[in-house]
Amino acid sequence: MAAFHVYADAHGAATRLDVRSITSRDVFNALARGLEDFRQKPSHYAFLGLIYPIMGFVLITWSSGGNAVELIYPLITGFTLLGPLAAIGLYEISRRRELGLDTSWRHALDVRFSPAMPAILAVALFLLALFLAWVLMAQGIYSSLYGDASPETLGGFVGDVFSTGRGWTLILVGNAVGLVFALVVLLTVIAFPLLLDRDVGAYAAIETSARAVLSNPGPMLLWGLIVAAGLAIGSLPLLAGLIVVVPILGHATWHLYRKLVDAPEAGGRQPPT
Repeated sequence: MAAFHVYADAHGAATRLDVRSITSRDVFNALARGLEDFRQKPSHYAFLGLIYPIMGFVLITWSSGGNAVELIYPLITGFTLLGPLAAIGLYEISRRRELGLDTSWRHALDVRFSPAMPAILAVALFLLALFLAWVLMAQGIYSSLYGDASPETLGGFVGDVFSTGRGWTLILVGNAVGLVFALVVLLTVIAFPLLLDRDVGAYAAIETSARAVLSNPGPMLLWGLIVAAGLAIGSLPLLAGLIVVVPILGHATWHLYRKLVDAPEAGGRQPPT
């Protein structure tokens, strides 16, 4: 059990890492490098990106079949709160490419060998809790405006939302609350890449990520807008575009992490070949 650590690193120390200041140019450079990573073996990365369209359809089917039509939009948008977790295998691929190692898609599963796995799971549980809190909050907002009964049909509900005062209130309040949740997740943007790179513990990973965001509010808000726009565009053709968008954003996040935090002197965790 000595290796099971979450709050601190493997030596029981809470690490405080230095963060850099970046510009919007660095953000676009990270995006370009993410696209470059994707171009190396796009079929492999598209395969990994299938998790988003598949989960999207599962959420739609579940909410429709369970008389919860009002939760379709919150579930789809809320699933993006889990984006940093869904892309964790892509961070590993980018890291291996940086080290000059084999980048076959099967190595995305090498995350399970990370000594920081307990801390990774802790951050993952935090994001899952945020996702569930968002869904409950969205249901609460709907119930306060429409009551406890679910809409009979999706078409009727959409028509009511865009043609009535309570519908527009639902749109404005719901998206405003959703924005708060999205900003909280933005604070953890580099927590997973950091934990894959070095075993610093969940607290240090989240604290470092939050400091990096708060120290670079302009560039990081720009990154948040790029992510939101990319996911929105990728969702339009029945979520299929996410097969491409998610991998590119995932790889770009790794390079954004590299720009925000110095690489470890020893080169970080050396993955298995």
